[in-house]
Amino acid sequence: MGGVVFLFWKKRNDLKAEHDEKAIARRIRKNKGFNYLGDAVLGGIDGSVTTFAVVAGATGGNFDRIVIIVLGFANLIADGFSMAVSNYLRSKSEREKIDKTWQKEEQQIREIPGGERQEIRQIFSNKGFKGEILEKIVEKITNNKQLWLETMVTEEYGLPLKGASPIMAGMVTFWAFLIIGILPLIPFLFGNFNYITRFIMSSVITALAFLLIGLVKGIILKTPVIKSGVQTLMTGGIAAALAYLAGAVLRRFYGVD
Repeated sequence: MGGVVFLFWKKRNDLKAEHDEKAIARRIRKNKGFNYLGDAVLGGIDGSVTTFAVVAGATGGNFDRIVIIVLGFANLIADGFSMAVSNYLRSKSEREKIDKTWQKEEQQIREIPGGERQEIRQIFSNKGFKGEILEKIVEKITNNKQLWLETMVTEEYGLPLKGASPIMAGMVTFWAFLIIGILPLIPFLFGNFNYITRFIMSSVITALAFLLIGLVKGIILKTPVIKSGVQTLMTGGIAAALAYLAGAVLRRFYGVD
């Protein structure tokens, strides 16, 4: 009972601390920057899943160790590069969309300011503001061109003020893919172990990598840490099991010893 009361008291104090004036200002400044956590998590999960899928599929197919190493590294480099380029192009496309929206709104504010003021009025009217307060909000916003543009971009189109750096998004994805993706191959690169032992070691390392990615994601996003870790572990585990099953079925189908 005392523990429950303590946890409740601690949670309440943490909430109060988060809403301190300085904490609010710090959080608002921080949120204006772009977070590449999603790119790192995506790259890490995909790297470990796809590489271990090769290991599991090749093990199920009873391939030689050198074949697993070659296939694993080929997949690691090719898929890592492909994923990085895809993320680069996605980020570039999103950034171009934001830039075009800024240009469009800037032109409309310059050419039809009355219509744009009416849009601001409707946006804040839909939020429940009326009468004199509404008109003061409209006047305040439209008297500041930068604020006017920012409001139109975020409120009318639901876009962030600026997008991620395409190069940074691609690089974060690529390196996360490589660093995490190489882990399932480590038992096949070193040591004098038998085939099954190498596969078991690879499975354990990969499971720990999945779990770690989930835990880090949970800590940074402040979501339930254990739940996040287990979800990521299950996602990778299912993918690996399917790959192993595919290799085993194909080996039996083609009668490979």
